[in-house]
Amino acid sequence: MSRIDTARSEGRGPAPRVPQRESKRERDLEQRRYLPRMRLADSLASLVWLSVSLVLALFLADAGLADFRTVAGSFTGLGIIAGLVGTDLLLIQLLLAARVPAIDRAFGHDRALATHQRMSKPVFYLITAHVVFLWLGYAATAHVNVIAEVNTMFETLPDMKIAYLGYALLTAVVVTSLVIVRRKFAYEAWHLVHFLAYAAVLVALPHQFSTSQLFAAGTWARYYWLLLYSGVAVALVVYRFIIPIVRTVRHDLRVSNVRVEASGVYSIEMTGRSLDDLRARGGQYFIWRFWARGLWWHAHPFSLSAAPGATSLRITVRELGNGTHSIGAIPIGTPVSIEGPYGLFTDRARTTRRAVAVAAGIGITPILSLLGHGDFAPGEMTVIVRAPDEHSLFLFEELRDLCAVRSIPLHVFTGPRPARGRDSWLPAREAAHGNVSLATIVPDVRSADLFVCGPRRWTDLVINDAKRAGIPKFRIHYERFNW
Repeated sequence: MSRIDTARSEGRGPAPRVPQRESKRERDLEQRRYLPRMRLADSLASLVWLSVSLVLALFLADAGLADFRTVAGSFTGLGIIAGLVGTDLLLIQLLLAARVPAIDRAFGHDRALATHQRMSKPVFYLITAHVVFLWLGYAATAHVNVIAEVNTMFETLPDMKIAYLGYALLTAVVVTSLVIVRRKFAYEAWHLVHFLAYAAVLVALPHQFSTSQLFAAGTWARYYWLLLYSGVAVALVVYRFIIPIVRTVRHDLRVSNVRVEASGVYSIEMTGRSLDDLRARGGQYFIWRFWARGLWWHAHPFSLSAAPGATSLRITVRELGNGTHSIGAIPIGTPVSIEGPYGLFTDRARTTRRAVAVAAGIGITPILSLLGHGDFAPGEMTVIVRAPDEHSLFLFEELRDLCAVRSIPLHVFTGPRPARGRDSWLPAREAAHGNVSLATIVPDVRSADLFVCGPRRWTDLVINDAKRAGIPKFRIHYERFNW
């Protein structure tokens, strides 16, 4: 196989293949892998709706509709409802970031975090409505202006000072989540600010039980909220802290070799004890912390770049910022903390025997580990690599050899990006022709699972091409390496 195939040099794909009808074996694979995961996802989503319904039911059972007999009472009632639903969703939002195994199996950690991020604004709007409507309702009831009522609540109601503090902390978290603001922060600083969400929940908790009759001692609502708060707290402590610490100590992972792959690109090999007990699969990622000077306070989400072994793991990293600028100088023997493995970017996500993997730049790393560890028969996988030039084809020799051994077609597209106004994941030359797409490169792509890894914007373009080719949404699996 040549280094760059005809897909690059002539701007077209290989000779068309006749799409094959889906076999009984493939339908059975979909039944075994996809349907159970979707049932789990549907069950978890149903629990979310159930929790919101319970919140509203408990409010109504406590004669909540009585508040709506007057204008002032209506403001108060709306404020209470907004606060209850907003707090319930805020706790669910924290649960999505708790790295609970069931959530990872159903949605994948990346998509769980994406949902967590999308929930930020609605939750903030609900909590803000809670604050504003209660100000209006209490002011109308007391026949005073809103400013005077705010001061009165601040001075007289139990735990209201720290409740206001909780709202201020939540506001800080939401503001730093805005893309235009987030880009001004280092990842570690942004991540640290987000821990304020936990503080916001903690400091807002007391006022719910001290000022609301809904949470009075002996009520069902009190038991429900105590159970919900406790469950989320336990999940966070267990899955964010206890399990990672236990795994780190048990497996004693240490850096064994650092190899230069290209300018600013390094493969870091680590050895440890009983690593097969982690049950990691090719395509998954861990969150790594290297206990070396200048690096110990950075936590990096890097995919495996080789099939996981019983005593060794490997990642390949490109220097892209402050957190990775000295990663190539990690001393041999450096201890490594781990969280994971995470993600659905594995052969177990497949719903059909055929698969297509598309990667850009350093996004080849999970594809390599997926190929090395996946259950792919000869010809069942097709790999497509995109890079600006041949020097950016990281780990290419290893990829080429692996594809040759496993009889996997490999297509490489190199060249500059298309000009502004032309959206394409392909280089400028192929994009200008307009006759190259996933469907022309792999004619039977519609009946295959698609694995995509690369920058967010580029990955979205590949996914759009996949949808145009008719690939069902549940067969599209992706990782986007930005934050």
